[in-house]
Amino acid sequence: MELIDQALHQGRSALSEFESKQLLSAYGVPVTREILISDQSDLSAAIRQIGFPIVLKGCSAEISHKTESGVIKVDIRSEAEAEAAFADIVARMPCQNPAVLVQEMVKGERELMVGLTRDPQFGPCVMFGLGGIFTEILEDVAFRMAPLTEYDALSMMNEIRGSKILQAVRGMPRVDLKSMSEILVNMGRMGLEHQRIKEVDVNPLKIRNGLPVAVDALVVLQ
Repeated sequence: MELIDQALHQGRSALSEFESKQLLSAYGVPVTREILISDQSDLSAAIRQIGFPIVLKGCSAEISHKTESGVIKVDIRSEAEAEAAFADIVARMPCQNPAVLVQEMVKGERELMVGLTRDPQFGPCVMFGLGGIFTEILEDVAFRMAPLTEYDALSMMNEIRGSKILQAVRGMPRVDLKSMSEILVNMGRMGLEHQRIKEVDVNPLKIRNGLPVAVDALVVLQ
């Protein structure tokens, strides 16, 4: 794929969040609506297209942990607030040509995680589990070797300890298991079709009205 070839040609070991989501979208993974800008003069037009509330994120393949770097601002509800956030993000970015993602604010209390890791012995393996702040605390994940069938994907979802999060709970609808299955199957297909992908991390994958949406993503290359 051109995105991967271009990054490797530039000597990069990862795709930016924007590039990672372009790749995911090509494999049928629902992603946030977002616009990449590099100049504050483009901010107003991007906001009009996305609509408040928005999230602003520094976007660079050199930044994998945006929260720790202070280059993510959430729940922005005015243009003045957006301009101040944009200036602060750009000032904190270590790269020469900083870019900023203007992203829709996805509301969803349930956060999941999907991913891909390339094992030296077993090849591409798909991962599914609880996402957000619970990822490192609970370590509640399941793995399957690619390729995956829909049955494999469903069994992964049932395997984690927190599988009840997929059910209808506290007024929230049941997670669309068919959509989730397609994401996991396609994640495996991506790993099989692109040998230069080392890891994929989609976290969080938020559940909005029962449907999954990739809010953040990172593709690591080898």
